[in-house]
Amino acid sequence: MKRFFFVILPLVVVLGALYFYLVVNWSYSTGERAGWVQKFSKKGWVCKTWEGELAMVSMPGTMQEKFPFTVWDDDVAARINKEMGRRVSLHYDEKVGLPSSCFGETRHWVTGISVVPEIPLAPGVTVPVPQLQPAPSGTPTPPQPAPAPAQPAPAPAQPETSAAPPAQK
Repeated sequence: MKRFFFVILPLVVVLGALYFYLVVNWSYSTGERAGWVQKFSKKGWVCKTWEGELAMVSMPGTMQEKFPFTVWDDDVAARINKEMGRRVSLHYDEKVGLPSSCFGETRHWVTGISVVPEIPLAPGVTVPVPQLQPAPSGTPTPPQPAPAPAQPAPAPAQPETSAAPPAQK
């Protein structure tokens, strides 16, 4: 019985800790997904993680694909909350082999976010997205239409000259 407590039990604990360390720090895959964050909340009974859903549309008129993701970093979560409603690109690492939902409900851990400034409709055809101006109170404002390009002012009317040529000296 002493052998179990002094050899086998510490060995099992060390191997378990090594497994968790490797699984959390190793990524099965890494990549980017672009779309609109449509759901984002902090969830969990004991272990609280940020869980979200990204709506991806590959081509206009097609069904959207949903990309569920988990965020561990509170700074990244704050940036995602700030950019809700805009098209974003999420950088993620896929973690495989985590044994419980305490590490998140999904295998995809988002580690970064960037705003996508244009919406590509087809190769060579893009729709610019107007920049949002933050409101003084911190609440987001609706997008403002882009100002119309300025029209060139018409040339001033030229005074008509008389039919007689100017006098020569």
